[in-house]
Amino acid sequence: MRIALLLPTNKLIILIIMKEFFYKKLDAYKIAKEFTLYVYQLLRQFPQHEQYALCEQLRRAAVSVPSNIAEGMGRMAIKERLHFLEISYASITEVLCQLDISQSLGYISEENLSQAEEIAERLTRVMSGLRKSLLEKTTQ
Repeated sequence: MRIALLLPTNKLIILIIMKEFFYKKLDAYKIAKEFTLYVYQLLRQFPQHEQYALCEQLRRAAVSVPSNIAEGMGRMAIKERLHFLEISYASITEVLCQLDISQSLGYISEENLSQAEEIAERLTRVMSGLRKSLLEKTTQ
């Protein structure tokens, strides 16, 4: 649905009202959400004294992954969309680093870390495809 508004400055703007935001349909978003939920599941195993330290940092970085995909896809400029994908990728590497440290500290198992890495690898492949698709639009 589209709504046209005439501003006091006589500028016409068109608002597009969507029933569902399209980022939810992206495979990158779906896998990013899966990744985040898996991290939250792992955090249940952490000791209480880490709840406001490492756990909090992991929560923020994990939530940043799908959030930046969603925010980027809400931008109109392709350059901005690419920028938010880069931020999301950086958050993936931050989470994996922190999970690696967590495994070394004995908070999660090697199997848990491997599972997180597998989801992250699948996610980064899909994000790479999305990035390539966006880059192709800039050369058209």
